[in-house]
Amino acid sequence: MNWTLEVIPVPVTDMDLAKAFYTEKAGFRLDLDDEVAPGMRIIQLTPPGSRCSIAMLQGMPAFPGEKTMAPGTLQGLQVCVTDIEAAREELAGRGVAVSPIRHVGATGWEEGKGDTWNSFMSFADPDGNGWVIQEAPSELSER
Repeated sequence: MNWTLEVIPVPVTDMDLAKAFYTEKAGFRLDLDDEVAPGMRIIQLTPPGSRCSIAMLQGMPAFPGEKTMAPGTLQGLQVCVTDIEAAREELAGRGVAVSPIRHVGATGWEEGKGDTWNSFMSFADPDGNGWVIQEAPSELSER
């Protein structure tokens, strides 16, 4: 049996602001924006080419036994691209405050590209939820 990671909840303050950021600036595809019950809204978005989506929830009770995250506390969500420079140009061109490209070197984080699997950049959504983008040597289907 496969266990596929398909949806990650992202805590946000303003659903419409976050929706605009993820669709217009980060380039995610809007999959769903629905009121599933009175006062309970779900927005689901997917990064280009990904099989895993993010979901922003409003008015939904926590699943029994589950803790809730405050907006801006989710850090380190990671996506991979095959051309980190092009991805950085695209995000910056859409108005995203994206970090310089960095790699892990002998003294820690250093500016510029590194070897295979060692080139990264980051950005945050309007609430401060943090994303890391890593350069992969090929598409997932080819690995």
